Amino acid sequence: MNRKAIIGVMGPGEQATTNDLQNAYQLGYLIAQQGWVLLTGGRNVGVMEAASQGAKAAQGLTIGILPGNNTSGVSTAVDIAIVTDMGNARNNINVLSSDVVIACGMGAGTASEIALAIKSNKFVILLNDDLNSKDFFQKLAPKNIYIAHSVSDAITLTRNVLVNC
Repeated sequence: MNRKAIIGVMGPGEQATTNDLQNAYQLGYLIAQQGWVLLTGGRNVGVMEAASQGAKAAQGLTIGILPGNNTSGVSTAVDIAIVTDMGNARNNINVLSSDVVIACGMGAGTASEIALAIKSNKFVILLNDDLNSKDFFQKLAPKNIYIAHSVSDAITLTRNVLVNC
């Protein structure tokens, strides 16, 4: 791959757990350290905010795909804000613009992004504590769904997927 890899970190907004937020921050930080570009939903809440802040702490480049028709609510850690005026339909842009999707935590929006990624034959790394969601998505796409047991595991899996693409 000649261009910088874009790694999408998807996860809950307001419903993100403390563990989700800690993982997302570390993911953003390590993604930036790898020289990859971070892509999130761009808002200043939940996994989006934590991952973007982590990437900025490591001087990384961040892209936020926003749901509204302006930059209201954008994370201060987003370098490039893409205004879509598409609401949840922006999830397809999130997925299609990412070389690898890391799902950090679980919620309805995250589940829709994982489903869109599966339909688009994208690789998805699941980093969450929800055994049912892991089992469900892995059964849907056993060749494209990877289970990470830690943030460092997610980064290793991402690196392996990028090398083998």
